[in-house]
Amino acid sequence: MEKTLKQQPSTCLKIVLFGPESTGKTTLAKQLAEHFNTLWVPEYMREYLQQKWDSKGEKCAVDDLMPIAEGQMQAENEAAKLVTELLICDTNLLEISIYSQYYYNGFCPDEIKKYAKENTYDLYFLTSVDVPWKVDDLRDRPYERQKMFRTFETQLKDYQFKFQILKGSEVERFLSAVEKITELLKEK
Repeated sequence: MEKTLKQQPSTCLKIVLFGPESTGKTTLAKQLAEHFNTLWVPEYMREYLQQKWDSKGEKCAVDDLMPIAEGQMQAENEAAKLVTELLICDTNLLEISIYSQYYYNGFCPDEIKKYAKENTYDLYFLTSVDVPWKVDDLRDRPYERQKMFRTFETQLKDYQFKFQILKGSEVERFLSAVEKITELLKEK
């Protein structure tokens, strides 16, 4: 089972959009992929849980965590085979781990925690909560985004992962991200 969560070797620069719900990660992932003419890896958790909601009217359960993590890593590993320069990831196992622990009283499957720490990325863009909340079927904690932001930031610091906070309007975030990715690509 663990092998399915392991990140496969790749030479491309990997960027993760990371942060609380409804902070513009998916929008930015699409914009960055288009700008840099590359692929982006959608958030598998959203697809999986939306299908579960639409078919059964049910939200996430503990039994969903491993299939979600496996789906996320499968999508990332497949996309990484298709690009050589840059891959944009709209979430990763670390985000799944944080939400698991948040919703399930500190519980997260050990395999997810292990690979959330071991899988490597060149940079995390931590998205701030200074954008309006957008309601949908899956989002449920509009008043806890600041608390979640601090949790995400603390985890990045604890693991000593390289990150940059993105704040401001959609355009400001995009321009800041483009500038940083361009810099990283030149260093590669």
